[in-house]
Amino acid sequence: MLNTRLFLKTSRACQRLYSTVPLAFDKYSIKPSTEPPVLICHGLFGSKQNWSSLAKAMSNRLSRDVYTIDLRNHGDSPQSNIHTYEAMTHDLVEFLSQHNLKDPILLGHSMGGKAVMAAALSNPDLVSKLVVVDMPPVAMHLSKNFATYVDAMRAIEEANPTKQSEADKILSQFESNVGVRMFLLTNLKRNAQGELRFRVPYETLGTSLANIGGFLDHSTVEPFGKPTLFIAGGNSPYRKPFQDQKKEIDALFPNSELQVVDGAGHWVHAEKPDIVLNLITSFVNKQ
Repeated sequence: MLNTRLFLKTSRACQRLYSTVPLAFDKYSIKPSTEPPVLICHGLFGSKQNWSSLAKAMSNRLSRDVYTIDLRNHGDSPQSNIHTYEAMTHDLVEFLSQHNLKDPILLGHSMGGKAVMAAALSNPDLVSKLVVVDMPPVAMHLSKNFATYVDAMRAIEEANPTKQSEADKILSQFESNVGVRMFLLTNLKRNAQGELRFRVPYETLGTSLANIGGFLDHSTVEPFGKPTLFIAGGNSPYRKPFQDQKKEIDALFPNSELQVVDGAGHWVHAEKPDIVLNLITSFVNKQ
């Protein structure tokens, strides 16, 4: 059980040492529940809305509260010039404290996956289970596409578009996949002048790509021994480290299992939602 006094003390200390930001969230609740809640963290350039459909279904199947969270510099959460997993960890710890959430199950995709792993490794007593979607706990170079997306966002804003179709036309010069373009364009918001602007600080995120691709030094943390589920896309470039660095990953997460979803890429939950939902449901319900 959570030691609330220690938790609050730790949380307040973190707030003094680090400038945490209050995380925006949506809560999905079918009925009052005392079961540990599920907290979902999105990937780079994503937001809580990416998980809304799965969160509703998850809350219904699991009969417990599900929170989708906007990480710092994303969605409706505040912006900061600091974008590291250490900072995101403190944001999450503060969120748990403010909402008095006990023994949560942390779930994260991509960048959000590393954020929840960092939080669990740094605060193991606060987490009951961990689910990580298509992101191994290792330092690795991000796809060059992410730097390209930053360039595309800059080009779009310089053009001062007033219609999403205008923004998409520019973006198509950088990214041919319509699905990826629609995902990135969910970050557009209209300003007082009627022009479309990105709600994410893409320049800050662009300079933080090395941090986002990195991870905690394994030698500085103790293993997380609680149940952990890794879900990887069979066609994802992030699947390979699970094979090549299996020994190191197993040492860091000794009570973990890997489920590979055939035919899926990096956005596993969007490409194969039913399979991912079944995997998560079975894992959470497992005693």
